[in-house]
Amino acid sequence: MSTLPRTEHTVARSLAETADPRAALARALGAIGVGLGWRWGAVWEPAPERPEALRCVEIWRAEGVEAGDFERASRATLLAAGEGLPGRVWGSGEPAWVPDVLGDDNFPRASAALRAGLRAAFCFPVRSARGVLGVIEFFTTEPREPDAELLATMVTLGDQIGQAVERRRDAEALRAKEARHRAMLDAALDCVVTMDHEGRVVDFNPAAERCFGYRAREAVGREMAELIVPPELRERHRRGLARYLAGAEPVLLDRRLEITGMRADGTTFPVELTITRIDVVGPPTFTGYLRDITERMAAEAELKASRTRIVEAADAARRRLERDLHDGAQQRLVELALDLRLARARLDDEPARARELLDAALGDLEEATRELRELAHGIHPAALSEAGLRPALEALVARSSIPARLVAVPDGRFAAPVEATAYFTVAEGLTNAARHAAAKRVEVEAVRLDGRLRVEVRDDGRGGADPTSGSGLRGLADRAAALDGRLQLTSPPRGGTVLRLEIECGS
Repeated sequence: MSTLPRTEHTVARSLAETADPRAALARALGAIGVGLGWRWGAVWEPAPERPEALRCVEIWRAEGVEAGDFERASRATLLAAGEGLPGRVWGSGEPAWVPDVLGDDNFPRASAALRAGLRAAFCFPVRSARGVLGVIEFFTTEPREPDAELLATMVTLGDQIGQAVERRRDAEALRAKEARHRAMLDAALDCVVTMDHEGRVVDFNPAAERCFGYRAREAVGREMAELIVPPELRERHRRGLARYLAGAEPVLLDRRLEITGMRADGTTFPVELTITRIDVVGPPTFTGYLRDITERMAAEAELKASRTRIVEAADAARRRLERDLHDGAQQRLVELALDLRLARARLDDEPARARELLDAALGDLEEATRELRELAHGIHPAALSEAGLRPALEALVARSSIPARLVAVPDGRFAAPVEATAYFTVAEGLTNAARHAAAKRVEVEAVRLDGRLRVEVRDDGRGGADPTSGSGLRGLADRAAALDGRLQLTSPPRGGTVLRLEIECGS
């Protein structure tokens, strides 16, 4: 076998045996250099940082060649289209031959080549269906006239190399894309389940494993209806898929739906589902994105219940206010009016009796004033409106029926709803400590942390309090939630009770 065919065969075998695109180029470079007996070769490709110029990316040298300066010059040089031997070939897409670099006016690396003893050179394009991917150049140590047959063979080899490299780059890009896709699926917080046109699972990501209780290897290949759809809904699922594949208009695709899912243990739970069709060669596949919405629905139900409780509490408060006014201050005012009428009637004839009636009327007036003040205090304490949270809490602690200490309260004012919620939390904590906890001591503390107000009422009572047993705590929790806050009761048996409020209060 002559030199050129043998070289072509060696290059083809090297390309077939190498999967990595860069390694394939390196092996082809060495195979050509050895096969043809040339002394130095290089691969040039568009520079990533400057795609309109070429950069030397791969070098081969024959044994005994000392070309360090030339190699450094080659790696340090960027060649635009038409510049130097590689640039000429890249710009024209055709091979070129330089009999002697000493006589070439367009050879920027000529001095370094001469120091390395390199004289003649040829270069050919590496092409694929997408165009010129790069160029390959070779040098020998003596001047040499152009060889048309060699150049023609190199053009053919360049096309083969380009196609092989392009296929490997495409395969590498596909593998990278698949790896990214798999990494995204694996990292997704939502369940991602893909099924084929027969309804069988072909992909089951880790989130789906955690949510439904199956390993991917258990799920793949099984019918999705049997796997995660409750028994009473399976036939509906199958009929819907069959209707769609028969040409019916899609009803469920690309929409957010709330359905019922089933875990491996048979328990059911609410899920949010979005289905998309994936168009591939052959029958379609479908990907479902599922999210367990148990917590969200519970939160929505609690929000609805909280709103209902707030309305009911407001209605109850209005009824209680009406009753208290009717039974208390209103009765005092009726008695006051009656005493005043009687006093007026007896003012001339029985002045002593009139004075008694006026004294009684004054007592009724004072009692009515006291009762109205108490009612107003229950609605919104005057100290809170007039002076702020600190004085209001100081007054509240001072009126406590058991020893209480105010540990800390931040200075300054807060928004009225924040102050009111903090105040009534402390009031509820003090009342519960006195009435139910058999506490001997209570501490109250309020601190501002990172834009939030934290209020704690701590007692040394018997503990064991039930956070769901009292309407007062539920009302406070609803009030806190309405302000993006949270009320928490910690009450271990025989361990005292801590009532904690955390609420947004601004910076």
